[in-house]
Amino acid sequence: MVELFLITVLSLGGLILYMTVKLSRSSDKVLPRNWPVVGMMPALLKNAHRVHEFATDVLKHSGGTFEFKGPAAFANLSMLATSDPANIHHILSKNFSNYPKGPEFRKIFDILGDGIFNVDFQLWELHRKTTLSFFNHAKFYTLLESNVWHKVEKGLLPVLDWFAEEGAEFDLQDVFQRFTFDTISKLVLNHDPQSLCLGLPYVPCEKAFNHVVDALLYRHILPQSCWKLQNWVGIGKEKKLIQAYRAFDEFIYSAIKRLELKINNNDDSSDLSLYTAYVQAYKQQEQLLTGSSVNKFVRDTLLSLMFAGRDTTSTTLTWLFYLLAQNPLVQANVRDEIENKLNLKQEIFKVEECGKLVYLHAALCESLRLFPPVAIQHKVSAGMDVLPSGHLVNPNTRIILLFYSTGRMDSIWGEDCMEFKPERWISGKGRIKHEPSYKFPAFNAGPRTCLGKEMSFVQMKMIAAIILHHYEFQVVDSHSVSPSDSIIIQAKHGLKVKFTKRNM
Repeated sequence: MVELFLITVLSLGGLILYMTVKLSRSSDKVLPRNWPVVGMMPALLKNAHRVHEFATDVLKHSGGTFEFKGPAAFANLSMLATSDPANIHHILSKNFSNYPKGPEFRKIFDILGDGIFNVDFQLWELHRKTTLSFFNHAKFYTLLESNVWHKVEKGLLPVLDWFAEEGAEFDLQDVFQRFTFDTISKLVLNHDPQSLCLGLPYVPCEKAFNHVVDALLYRHILPQSCWKLQNWVGIGKEKKLIQAYRAFDEFIYSAIKRLELKINNNDDSSDLSLYTAYVQAYKQQEQLLTGSSVNKFVRDTLLSLMFAGRDTTSTTLTWLFYLLAQNPLVQANVRDEIENKLNLKQEIFKVEECGKLVYLHAALCESLRLFPPVAIQHKVSAGMDVLPSGHLVNPNTRIILLFYSTGRMDSIWGEDCMEFKPERWISGKGRIKHEPSYKFPAFNAGPRTCLGKEMSFVQMKMIAAIILHHYEFQVVDSHSVSPSDSIIIQAKHGLKVKFTKRNM
């Protein structure tokens, strides 16, 4: 049976390769051709190195919604892709109950277990209620402010000062990833792994996130049997995923042991603890988690929050600084606002003062429009439906919401949609202009809107303001900066920069 399976997979792979080569020699067409047996897979493989741009091109030429046909032997690879705001609003809000994450999502994102991103219905409600309670706690923003400024003082500024004094090139994306990893670890695990310090030490758990987001996109493209075989054998991107799984477990379970020890020794008197809150939540709904221990449930929960806290914030900051480098006038306007609205003589400022930075907020929104950290959203229909675009949805249809493409549609954002213009976010009264979440889905939309949206804006403003106050910067080889082919829209080869200290 195994030999027969391998022969089938290899034969299909050979046919797809033949069609891909033939397609590459033919005249370029935007819409993929639906070949016999292999469907549209050749076009997808041909454009795998630019999958987000390819999807955007296809959607622009098909009115914002496109039915992708996978190989006949793998029905689960057929999907409906859309960037249409009306469809996004319908799926994520109006008919929310008909579009759960579904078992396919759970299989693809199995590394997150019973975390908030993987679950539906009662368990999702439990996660949402518990996490919101944490974010809404009276002491939360005081804790966030303290953590951010501690990491700025002990990690960010010493590292950036060293690079500036040496005149050395470095990867700003890596610095942002280390910063957000340390701060989210401290926030949810009460542990600072100190990955951002002089010498930039290698911390396996911190680097494991990059391997995961790369592998997970390929799970959307490859037949399930193929990536499961790779996982079983331990090869390809699945090998990296297996290693990441071990790194996450080692890091988080060790942190949980430290938290348990503190509680048992009465060393932790804080009433603001996610660990304690989720242990209590587990006990309240243990019947929903029959296959999971309390520590496994807490591990899944905290890992999901770490994913959200590390990758989304660091990615947005990376693209913000890239876009500021390409738009000197915008950079000057942002810096002027920081110097005029904030008193930085004592190096830090309060969370409340972030509200003064309207133009910086607009620049962040514009970065999020062009480079939303989470590029795609995966849904599966529970029952039959008709989308606002007129497309019929059968039960168990895979639907891919392409947020990256939504921000680049001139039909949605106008003919200047590819320009970086923070002004589009500012009203005539000098306030931030609200855009519907289904038009601007960087933080998702509907009931599953990101719970940490306000927290992320606060953190990004604090980091961006302090860097722009202290340093001038330039991007090295900016032509090589491009979005990665992964679930999270990182800079594919990082963001190489040079910093110099400003005369203040």
